[in-house]
Amino acid sequence: MPEEVAGTRHATAGSRAESESHRLQDVLAVAAFTLGIAALVLGGGIPAAHFAGLVVGVIGLPLALVSQMISATTNERWLNVIGMVGSFVGAGFAISHGGFSL
Repeated sequence: MPEEVAGTRHATAGSRAESESHRLQDVLAVAAFTLGIAALVLGGGIPAAHFAGLVVGVIGLPLALVSQMISATTNERWLNVIGMVGSFVGAGFAISHGGFSL
């Protein structure tokens, strides 16, 4: 009897978690992903845009870290990690191309 109750309770908790909306987490994950890709393109792909790439990378990395801490699903975590890596690498390329100098 206790196994049935525990199994039923687990199934109910799982289906309830799946039906909840994670709008804030989704928006932050997509924003982190977008900023990470933008930092990578601006910082590494376009050397003349190193200032913009560094600014986007400096904003995108902490945003991705905060988003990772409050993420609720695996898909959000994937986007956050890609955003973190893109922001970090893009900011590194931007620093190598001139950093904050105009």
